[in-house]
Formats: sequence, C-alpha cells, structure tokens
Amino acid sequence: MPPPLLFDLSHIDLEAKPVFDKEAICKVNPQRFEMQQLDGILWYDKEKSLILGYKDITDKEFWIRGHIPERPLMPGVIMVEAAAQLSSFFLKEIFKEPGFIGFAGIGSAKFRSVIEPGNRLYLLGHITKYKKRKQASHVTTSVQGVVDNNLVFEASVSGMRV
Repeated sequence: MPPPLLFDLSHIDLEAKPVFDKEAICKVNPQRFEMQQLDGILWYDKEKSLILGYKDITDKEFWIRGHIPERPLMPGVIMVEAAAQLSSFFLKEIFKEPGFIGFAGIGSAKFRSVIEPGNRLYLLGHITKYKKRKQASHVTTSVQGVVDNNLVFEASVSGMRV
C-alpha cells in the first residue's frame, strides 16, 4: 500500500499559471537541453518546507527512442533527476542558498508505476533536513511523483553546496 502524499493536492489549483516557469527555473538551476527535468513550480510553503513542481512528458524526450522501443517509459534515474532539480531549485530560490547545489545521494527510492509521453508528472517535495553552513550546506528532501492522482515514485534525495 502506498504511503499518503506529502501534502494534500486538493487545495492547490493544478491548472494555475506556475509561480515559477521554465525560464525562471533556468535562472537558478544550471541543467539545460536534455537534462532539464523541471518545467514549472506551481506552489510552495517556505515555513513548512513544501513545494510542488511539474514536468510535462513529451514524445520529444531524449530517452524515448531507446527506453523502451515501442513502449517508451520514463527511466527511474530521470525521475530521480527531476526530484533532485526540484530540491535544488527550492533551496536556491526560496531559501536563498548561494552557489551550486550538487547531487549527494539517494535513499529509499521506490518506483510504483510507469510514466509515459503525454503525462504530467507532479513532483511533491518536503525538505526534511537542512544544515546551512558557510563551507557546505546540506539538504535532504523527500520527493513523491504523482501522475493522474497516482503515486508513481518516491525517493529521498540529498544535495550539498559545492
């Protein structure tokens, strides 16, 4: 049985214009071209360390041709990359952490369903640990991926300022 969602989506307008669009994300996150896996931020709550972003999965994704021919499925590592980008954006833009946030680890990842072209992947994030330091801050974020109201993956991603 899947765990409950990190927060209730019913109180958020999922059709609203993003609070931060792809252009705004690009001003914060360095990933470009095939590796940009975050299209928008719909909502966040700094006090509760919660954020909601999304990635629209198109038939132009770089992995379509080879994963899996005739039945393209979003690779789990790309789901985790989207989670890491959500965490990095949240830390840098909302918490004003300076510098580059590098991927430092992944824990307790579970993949529960497939993500295919035409899906919108909602990324729910909750910062569970944040140690702000002069030399190297560290963050851990629990992230869940949701498609059509179904939990499709969950993971804990860690990052640090490098």
